[in-house]
Amino acid sequence: MVKNKLLIVGCGDIAMRLSVLLKTRYHLIGLCRNVENFDKLRAHGISPVAGDLDYPASLGRLSGVAHTIVHLAPPPGQGRNDTRTKHLLTALYRQSKTKTAILPQQFVYISTSAVYGDCGGGWVDESRTVNPRNDRAWRRLDAERQIRNWGNRHGVRISILRVPGIYAENRLPTTRLQQGLPALLAHEDSYTNHIHADDLARIIVAAVHYGKPGRVYHACDDSHLKMGDYFDLVADHFRLPRPRKITREQAQTILSPGMLSFMQESRRLKNVRMKQELRVRLRYPTVADCLAAITV
Repeated sequence: MVKNKLLIVGCGDIAMRLSVLLKTRYHLIGLCRNVENFDKLRAHGISPVAGDLDYPASLGRLSGVAHTIVHLAPPPGQGRNDTRTKHLLTALYRQSKTKTAILPQQFVYISTSAVYGDCGGGWVDESRTVNPRNDRAWRRLDAERQIRNWGNRHGVRISILRVPGIYAENRLPTTRLQQGLPALLAHEDSYTNHIHADDLARIIVAAVHYGKPGRVYHACDDSHLKMGDYFDLVADHFRLPRPRKITREQAQTILSPGMLSFMQESRRLKNVRMKQELRVRLRYPTVADCLAAITV
């Protein structure tokens, strides 16, 4: 039996988790810019293809390479446009003088819930109007729009997953807690949203199998914690001191701009569409469920 080919763009932690779920059903190909990582990809059942999204000339082998694309790569670190996604889409549609481009049938893009901006702690579903508040979110929205337009022009089925904070046993804020960095007072704190890395990989697989054309899905769990409550939960489990709580005004002089930008946005994501249409059953419905499985 000949396996369909699936190209993973962005071969980091989520790609490695994804490969475990897909390698028996697909011939996996991974776009990778660092040759030294090729052996790691092969060990995970992924055939590496050299290429760098910042250098369009390096992407010549991508046209017609796969039936399905899973785009995990982040945008550039500055500006409001995602030039990397632009280069990827151009490479996938590249035509020669003798051959028409063979396009993929399906494209799954991993975006961010930050495209909604601050929602004042309100409940948010996929019909919410986007309202990015920083360049990082604008770049993701630019990628979404590029991919949607490209899919519409060429008849490629597009699924967009808007993802909040990703965590796992090796991706918890224990270092932050050990450093004694503060959190906000409860009445000034923001709601945050989460998804376990293994569950995100499973949601991506579900989107490949069941995603509806042009559909946006929230890839999040059932946790609706304020940020300080999340830190407290992790601190208690690992028997670390809870972070002291400070005002937003105090935080301006203590915390990094990156952390402050997360604290300035508060929303609670609904995941009903993900569960119903993608048929997802979360392995870790809440952060507490994951922590309960970690032995200290």
